[in-house]
Amino acid sequence: MKSFEEKLDHYAELVVKVGLGLSEGQRLVINSPIEAAEFTRKVSKYAYENGCKRVMVDWTDTQTNRIHLTHAAEEVLKDDLPSWEIDKLNSLVENHDCFLMVTGNDPNAYKGVPSERMMFVQKDRGEKLQAFSAGQLRGDMHWAIAGAPTVGWAKSVFPEMNEEEAVAALWEAIFKTVRVDQADPVAAWEEHVKTLTEKVNYLNEQQFKTLHYKSTGTDLSIDLHPDHTWIGGGHHSTFGTYYIPNLPTEEVFTTPRKYGVNGKVSSTKPLSAMGNLINNFSLTFKDGKVVNFSAEEGYDTLKQLLSIDDGMGYLGEVALVPYDSPISNSGIIFNNTLYDENASCHLAIGTSITMSVKDAGSLTPEQMEDKEINFSRGHTDFMIGSADLEIDAEYEDGKRMPLFRNGNWAI
Repeated sequence: MKSFEEKLDHYAELVVKVGLGLSEGQRLVINSPIEAAEFTRKVSKYAYENGCKRVMVDWTDTQTNRIHLTHAAEEVLKDDLPSWEIDKLNSLVENHDCFLMVTGNDPNAYKGVPSERMMFVQKDRGEKLQAFSAGQLRGDMHWAIAGAPTVGWAKSVFPEMNEEEAVAALWEAIFKTVRVDQADPVAAWEEHVKTLTEKVNYLNEQQFKTLHYKSTGTDLSIDLHPDHTWIGGGHHSTFGTYYIPNLPTEEVFTTPRKYGVNGKVSSTKPLSAMGNLINNFSLTFKDGKVVNFSAEEGYDTLKQLLSIDDGMGYLGEVALVPYDSPISNSGIIFNNTLYDENASCHLAIGTSITMSVKDAGSLTPEQMEDKEINFSRGHTDFMIGSADLEIDAEYEDGKRMPLFRNGNWAI
């Protein structure tokens, strides 16, 4: 049995070597909650031991951020991101460096803050970080997202426990999702990526035209982009090195045709967005665009999310995850998209991941529109997988075959 410290060390090492795929001479910027200081320090140490040139940490604190969001003038929130922050992040793309997002903030951190004020900040960041985001989606830099518990997050997942017990339980759950509880985590990841790659290869060979989804509350058809390519596990950067952006990851994903989505889809897990939870919501699409929506919880947040720009009313990602997967089988709802999206088939409203469309990496937003590839200043995944989900895949000639049955792969 590994001790907690051993697992935390292995996790930090895994983030650096497998997630970021950090190479000698690269710089690393880490965005991390201050409550995750111990983990962030370990990542920094392993980064330097693996040849990192410079580690820079941007600490975040939801309580301070909440004060800012509540009291700052509206015009400040609309012009929130300073130029030096933009220059720093853009330099990571220009120099092929690394970026790590440590996720773990309380999913209800900004509950009660007017959602319009949250939207101002998110819209401002989306506009000013277009070059950075485009570089990420092309693979011009290495980046990864990894979780570390905070008290607020842990208590949202395990409300019946006291704070110490909840944090400890969430750590153990995270360790299992990223396989550091196994004897050789790196070998376990190599085997896992091999399995995902087999699914990717099969889907790319088939070149399906349309996916048809049916389950409780969902009846949706999605045309895949004519030049789509499926991706799963890790990616090769534009400069030839391999990294795995999401730890954990159980998905294979691709890009839909912007105007080829029709029908209704219902969420199956809570969505944490803009510091609030959105729960039991549905979206109705016509010719690609959201034309109606509802939510039992977080309606105003969903409304503001969809209004960031026109592109947030269209899909940018289609992802397949079996219901019978490790995170789903844990029975834990993490209230965090990194984990919940890897327990469930999901979709994303907002910008497309250009590396999943052939030769789309250098396209301008206008060129993306010409090719029916969605562009937006935002990208938000939401979960739709369930035990009764069925997906039929349709070929160009109209022939169909079962792709998912009872929530799991049928191939």
